[in-house]
Amino acid sequence: MLPFVEYAARGEHKASIIWLHGLGDSGDGFLPIAPELKLPDELGVRFVFPHAPEQPVTINGGMVMRSWYDIKSMDAESRADEQGVRESAEKVQQLIDAEIAKGIAPEKIILAGFSQGGVISLHLAPRLPVKLAGVMALSTYMCAPVKLATEAVQNELNIFMAHGNQDPVVPMALGRLAYDTLREQGYDISWQDYPMAHQVCHEELTAIRKWLIATLS
Repeated sequence: MLPFVEYAARGEHKASIIWLHGLGDSGDGFLPIAPELKLPDELGVRFVFPHAPEQPVTINGGMVMRSWYDIKSMDAESRADEQGVRESAEKVQQLIDAEIAKGIAPEKIILAGFSQGGVISLHLAPRLPVKLAGVMALSTYMCAPVKLATEAVQNELNIFMAHGNQDPVVPMALGRLAYDTLREQGYDISWQDYPMAHQVCHEELTAIRKWLIATLS
């Protein structure tokens, strides 16, 4: 199973958020956000921040770094290596299964991801045999959007998407394409964008906190 760092639930463990980082980062990168969100103790939320496998990344000259999949090109159609996405999705599914094995109901589990992590989240959640509480996809895009309609098992997911309208890494148009694809498939999806680059801002965290509380209450 993937290694991870965690932020333990306050009191009884009732819900879980599995949060996937972006390219070259690690689970430690988003760990400080957990206490910053100040979720109510009564929700009993445990945060799990897994570390992506280390592998060569083509666009970075083959440098080995933590990556959920290889990026061979910045072209929108081929940016995400589909085989790599599927392999990482299987590993993340093991983390979800582990939370369920602890007694956490799927409807109390949220899969979150930033950039590459968001690609994995949007790919995996609709294909799971169980319906999660929701998906949080930040500054991200979709892998193989044309295959969603035929591969999706869950068609009623609650999805929160956010993006920076000045993002030079993942252009907001790619995020909107993912949003439009999911909306056309009938998902309960919200969109918000902020005057920022490839990052997370305070206003966005406020919106995330509100959505998390509403979703897990």
